[in-house]
Amino acid sequence: MSNKCQNLKSNGREGNVDEHRHFLSCRDCGLGQIFLVSPLHFNQLSFILWVMITAEEALNRILSHIQPLGFEKLSLLEALGRVIAEDIYALRDIPPLDNSGMDGYAVRSEDIRDASLNHSVRLEVVEDLPAGFISQRIIGRQQAIRIMTGAPIPGGADSIVPVEETQKEGRFVSIFCAPPPGNYIRRAGEDAKKGDRVVSAGDLICPAEVGMLASVGRSFVAVYQRPLVAILCTGEELVDIDEELNKARIVSSNSYTLAAQVKDCGAIPIQLGIAKDRKEDIGGKLRHGLRADVIISSAGVSVGDYDFVKDVLRDLGTEIVFWKVAIKPGKPFAFGVMGEKPVFGLPGNPVSSMVTFEQFVRPSLLKMMGHRRLLRPIVEAILREDICKESGRRHFIRAFVSYENDRYFVTTTGAQGSGILKSMVKANGLIVLPEDRETVRAGEKVKVQLLDRNF
Repeated sequence: MSNKCQNLKSNGREGNVDEHRHFLSCRDCGLGQIFLVSPLHFNQLSFILWVMITAEEALNRILSHIQPLGFEKLSLLEALGRVIAEDIYALRDIPPLDNSGMDGYAVRSEDIRDASLNHSVRLEVVEDLPAGFISQRIIGRQQAIRIMTGAPIPGGADSIVPVEETQKEGRFVSIFCAPPPGNYIRRAGEDAKKGDRVVSAGDLICPAEVGMLASVGRSFVAVYQRPLVAILCTGEELVDIDEELNKARIVSSNSYTLAAQVKDCGAIPIQLGIAKDRKEDIGGKLRHGLRADVIISSAGVSVGDYDFVKDVLRDLGTEIVFWKVAIKPGKPFAFGVMGEKPVFGLPGNPVSSMVTFEQFVRPSLLKMMGHRRLLRPIVEAILREDICKESGRRHFIRAFVSYENDRYFVTTTGAQGSGILKSMVKANGLIVLPEDRETVRAGEKVKVQLLDRNF
């Protein structure tokens, strides 16, 4: 069968009670082959025949199905960290008037053009002007007004002398410098002119944006909604944190790492709990998650006899878009859609689950929340050790990145087994090795995806 054929169909003819004879053929070229499979394993066979796709193709296919959610109005501080869904314009100049950028004296620059440290100029102080008030005076020759930072510039003045360059003497002040016109004067509209767009739809609301929105008088703004993300973990061996353990049982760490990853990127996790490896249990719990905007399952998407998640998702109306990605860890990753609802089937191993979330789920959730920057930053770093891998798959290797003498350096966090969660605890980045590389030597530059946003 052509290895380029990805779209297979089946025409079954019943044999005896223990097997079906199926002819699987490509919808495009018609090439095919006869398989004898039991009814129990036919669904597994249909998934085995999916062709692995690249990480880029997987992400592109996923994002083509993802659309931003609707809007909601939030108060200004509640909107911090959200993506604004409307353009915001200044309704007046900011600042509205020319004002002082320093505590000091408002003067006419021509009166003090000869002032210096050794030859001061003496002016009469005719008023004290605090911020928030407008002077009714017009400064005359050899006059000054004592002014506070932010106070509007009085008529006649064209320069500010900082208080540090003066000496007060009763109702007079001695000036020891000759600043040019415009010195320490903040012009009306220098921050924003009336009608300027000060925040654009799609911008992330950070502290600076909060301040600007307050400056233009917006106490509420429209932002993109946060998706509800239902998370289900499956496995007979899994128990919750407070449940009784024995040697055959392990705590479902994925239930919590995935919820934490969802929260970390700004979405809202809904923990559906743990389902045993039985279709009715998996189906019952998944139905509780149908109100969510996104469904994530962990484990049960491989080809084992007890991997029923794909079957249950199809029974609930999910169309599987692809299954298997040429990456390590995380090859048995599935993506589908239930109507317009994205459905992600993640591997069960803790590291595989976290890595596939980072590469495929996180960008999807960010897009749903209106973000424009969907991917983690990637830097080039100098490798401190040799790394060997098999060709054919892109490897994401847990690593620790440091910045020394204006260069990034990187080393692995140790053993890279997909069940070694400690390797992620120690990591602040992922070394990304391309499919065709087998050996990378110490001293070579490699690409590293940064996981620590504060790095």
